[in-house]
Amino acid sequence: MKLTQPTGTPSPTADASGEGPLRRLLRALHDHPRRALVALFLFVAVAGAVGGPVAGALRSDGGFTPGDADSVRAVERIEAATGLQPSPGVVLLVETPPGSGDAAVEAAADTLAGIDGVARADVAGAAPDGTSALVVGTLAADADEAATAEAALDAFADDDGVTVGGGAVVGVQLGEQIGQDLARAETFAFPVLILLSLLIFGGRAAVLPLAVGVTTVLGTFLALTGINQVYGVSVFALNLIIGLGLGLAIDYTLFLLTRYREELDRQGPTLGAVLTTMRTAGRTVVFSAATVAVALATLLVFPMGFLRSMGLSGAVVAVVAAAAALVVSPMIFGLWGAKLARRRKSDAAEGRWYRVSHAVMRRPGLIAVATAAVMLVLAAPALRTAWTPVDGTIVPPGQSARVVSDTVENEYGGTGTTPVTIAVEGDGAAELARQASGLPGVVAPAEAVDLGGGVWQVDLDVTGDPAGEDARAVVTEVRELAADGGVDALVAGPAADFIDQQDAIADSLPLAVTLLVLLTMVVLWLMTGSVVLPVKAVVMNALTVGVALGALTWIYQDGRLTGLLGYTPNGGIEPTNFLIAAAVVFALSTDYGVFLLGRIKEARESGEPEREAVAVGLGRTGAVVTAAALLLAVAIGAFSSSEISFIQQIGIATAIGVLVDAFVVRSLLVPALMGLMGKWNWWAPMWLRRVHDRIGVTES
Repeated sequence: MKLTQPTGTPSPTADASGEGPLRRLLRALHDHPRRALVALFLFVAVAGAVGGPVAGALRSDGGFTPGDADSVRAVERIEAATGLQPSPGVVLLVETPPGSGDAAVEAAADTLAGIDGVARADVAGAAPDGTSALVVGTLAADADEAATAEAALDAFADDDGVTVGGGAVVGVQLGEQIGQDLARAETFAFPVLILLSLLIFGGRAAVLPLAVGVTTVLGTFLALTGINQVYGVSVFALNLIIGLGLGLAIDYTLFLLTRYREELDRQGPTLGAVLTTMRTAGRTVVFSAATVAVALATLLVFPMGFLRSMGLSGAVVAVVAAAAALVVSPMIFGLWGAKLARRRKSDAAEGRWYRVSHAVMRRPGLIAVATAAVMLVLAAPALRTAWTPVDGTIVPPGQSARVVSDTVENEYGGTGTTPVTIAVEGDGAAELARQASGLPGVVAPAEAVDLGGGVWQVDLDVTGDPAGEDARAVVTEVRELAADGGVDALVAGPAADFIDQQDAIADSLPLAVTLLVLLTMVVLWLMTGSVVLPVKAVVMNALTVGVALGALTWIYQDGRLTGLLGYTPNGGIEPTNFLIAAAVVFALSTDYGVFLLGRIKEARESGEPEREAVAVGLGRTGAVVTAAALLLAVAIGAFSSSEISFIQQIGIATAIGVLVDAFVVRSLLVPALMGLMGKWNWWAPMWLRRVHDRIGVTES
């Protein structure tokens, strides 16, 4: 069936009057593409030189607990009183062969004590079989943890009998692993993306997403260089920046190029073709970037540095990707013009999606119910998600910090760590220590140690994992004992960190979800003028997010595909990782919805009947959205090759969510629901429609 072309597209002549700054910019980019490309090259070179080094300046420590949590304040209280960190930052696993064990341990302790930043090195015990011993290094409170950890690794690099681990070393090795993972992901993803781009974009047009992608990533690095001076950004954001940056660059350029090729058929390689493309597809790209940015920006509501870094980086990369696409595309259009014309076989793809849409709308109720039911079943595993903290299993097995962590846990019963630490200021420390010693799970009597300045420290040895259920129960009961006794006590340790993280998420989640829904609906209302379409979009996005998170739980919590993905299951999902995956999938689902709604709205406003407008919109975007989803899934899904499990999880969840949204939601659920509701899709109260007419962003 032949697709009806819209009749309301403004002509180049109509654009000639009232030339404004945006039109002048587009004219300059189109008429002088070589000069513009030279300027772009200079910008990319500066961005690479100034922003490239930011990767080595980002934080690799912490960020999973609120900065003002009781557990963090407890550490600060102890550090202020002693000048020392309350728990060991470096842990050495020293082999003790018969006849030279004591000498090897003492030599390792002396070497560790001599490293800048290490205030004290102590022997913490020996393995039951006598084959190894632990030496723990306590760091000064003002020590540079990364520099100290690197110095410790260097000091024992040539000593095969000493394995270096501990919290400070974990941060360093995770940072190094992220660099290796990025290189591996790029090695895998770039050739695949280039090949797919050549197949999908065709010929020289494949240069466009590459140029926009490089500009996006380096431009975001440049922006983060400034942001990092004010707010320390987590190194884990690098994965999101590169994966999402490349993915959005591909999405936006593919959508702009597709529309430009349509205008080439109508207007030829003229400025008018570029202006129409930017007025229609460019407007859609702006709305798309806005929806992605606001969705990820809602992570800023949470007080954890890790979530804020990911939300801030994601919002910045969405804005930079849109700006890069809208600036670079007119240059390429002006440079090559008619040489970018589409291949004829794309008409067949439009016809297939057009027919699929009409087939769905013949039985819209049945297809909508069946599709939603299947998605709900696939999302069901997310309802049984168990939360687990960041622990030693996030470090790849080959790293020395992981070797030490596993050995301490399996052979030393947790020796070398302090699961629960109490920092008491003022009176009552001795009585609190006596009461806490009798709590279930505490294995030995504890004493209050005077740190000076009216501060006391109580260390409790607790059974089980340092952040496990026993330790968390002890933390809760100690806090209750302190409150009942009027004692100024703050509790630190892995279990306290995890409890404080959970409380912070619970407190912030309602506001974050409310903002996510409201901001998304406002942006979509500004685009469409409807109040029905934004509500439907949020519901469909929620289904997509549910499927992606259900897959995450089914794989990682249940311990499936461990051989293929190379991770160590710990019986649950880290909650901040769960939130990031949900936000990214929600954002990209809205992104694709904007693409489709933009073309449906355009067809409807050109005079097409309701169902025909839906079919025309899907016909013109179906192939584009599915191709973009495939490319984005490769770009961000490449990080499933990461050896850090929660980076894997974001990549896997996003790839699944994007593909489900493109191949299921946009292909079946959207046309079915739009076919059911007809003109009511575009309903809004009259007063709200008048407001939209006044402030809405239209193509003019």
